[in-house]
Amino acid sequence: MTNKVVHNTDEQRYEILVDGILAGFTEAKEGDGDVVVFPHTVVFEQFEGQGLASQLVAGALDDIRVRGKKIKAVCPYVARFVEKHQDYADLLA
Repeated sequence: MTNKVVHNTDEQRYEILVDGILAGFTEAKEGDGDVVVFPHTVVFEQFEGQGLASQLVAGALDDIRVRGKKIKAVCPYVARFVEKHQDYADLLA
């Protein structure tokens, strides 16, 4: 099984693909500034319980860091993820 996180700029979200099939996404709304708002994260039911949400959010946050942006974690899952993984705390706006 191959998992890949991709940034879908047209949909303003990061997606996780499992063997090329969309398994979930986290919305990443970009405004005019440096802050990306994460309002919602979804992993589809048939893919739950595989740790995909954490892979998805980690991949998204890694990309945000490379791009020199900050985040606003409105999504409870993203907020808890950052709280548990303090190495991402510097990304909070």
